[in-house]
Amino acid sequence: MALFPVISNFQHDFVLLLVPVDTENTMDEVAAAAAHHSVGTRVAPRPDKVVRVRRQGAAEFFPRDARLRETDIRPMETLEFIFCDA
Repeated sequence: MALFPVISNFQHDFVLLLVPVDTENTMDEVAAAAAHHSVGTRVAPRPDKVVRVRRQGAAEFFPRDARLRETDIRPMETLEFIFCDA
């Protein structure tokens, strides 16, 4: 386990946020950490959607069950958090 900072670019949010996550977190857990700081504050909740994670500008999402340590994401990298159908 290690603390790992990522920058959250959450869909419909106008603020980029530094979010601390853990290297053992899955992408769903990373998405939940980012959502905690945006959804309900500056972003309307979308309970019918899941939040997916992708690298800034990428087309493909990371697998939801992939652990952060299993990816090539670097500390302080900007990640996009996008509402998607389940």
